[in-house]
Amino acid sequence: MAGLLATSLVTGIVAADPPRPGTEGNGLTENESATLWSRDADSYITQEEYRQRYGEDRSAVHQVANGTDITFKRPPATAATWTRNDFEDLDAGGPDTSVHPPHADLEDGVFIEDAHATIFAVQPSTRGHLESGETPLYIAPNGTMRGLVDYRVRVPNGSSSGNTTISWSLTEHEIEEVRLKKDGETIAERDGAHTPALDYQIEDDWSANLTLEAEISVRLKKTVRTDLGDRTDVDVTYRTETRNVSDSIAVEIYDLSAYPYYAEYPNGDAGVAIFQSRPWQGYTLTEDGEARVRGIWRFYT
Repeated sequence: MAGLLATSLVTGIVAADPPRPGTEGNGLTENESATLWSRDADSYITQEEYRQRYGEDRSAVHQVANGTDITFKRPPATAATWTRNDFEDLDAGGPDTSVHPPHADLEDGVFIEDAHATIFAVQPSTRGHLESGETPLYIAPNGTMRGLVDYRVRVPNGSSSGNTTISWSLTEHEIEEVRLKKDGETIAERDGAHTPALDYQIEDDWSANLTLEAEISVRLKKTVRTDLGDRTDVDVTYRTETRNVSDSIAVEIYDLSAYPYYAEYPNGDAGVAIFQSRPWQGYTLTEDGEARVRGIWRFYT
């Protein structure tokens, strides 16, 4: 059975027209960027056409990638580099603006609106394309979950009626805590942040459902002024709201466990059979590394 593995990239990015390699500002070289965007439409143009269109030459790797997808024997570092750099550039909005990707699950409350916690990436990870409709996300037993949490605050408009004036103001707002859960059990937590990075360690599990959860709270001040002619009564009350938001992803924990079986034949030849139910890149059979077996799986980004 032949197949491919896709190295995981930033969650939620979709590009019908990928940017030209070397122009993204993602920390990658032109050659590294050229190997991205596999399975996109390859509309090949010649070197001369490229030079006329963009006023510069392109590298040989860039030219090859313009006409086909490039695969690798082992996971390239390009996806992790791009994810790390884009995550560092990620900024949330202020109390009036919620920054979110198109696929975010937005929630509204009384004062909290467009609130979400969205998984940005789990690293290290690789998406396996085993067969049609079967594309599990393999993650390492030890890694990092990165996410984006944001919201905006709806401050009610003031009003006046007769001798009474009502005004509202925002006094506090924050992300109180961020948690990472595995099948409902908290395995990592930290103080609130818009771009949390949570390190995790998972042992003795084949698959799991990981959930990024955040607790958002706001506090508003309501002031009621009543003009009584010779004096003004002022009544101040506070309203608070707390909302939990979350995002989940199904993963398979890839902790390589191979089962070797050795045999020696009458003519002196030796043989080894290795069983591994999941895709594998290769095995080193001797301590000096000279005897190796390479699998049929390849990687692309």
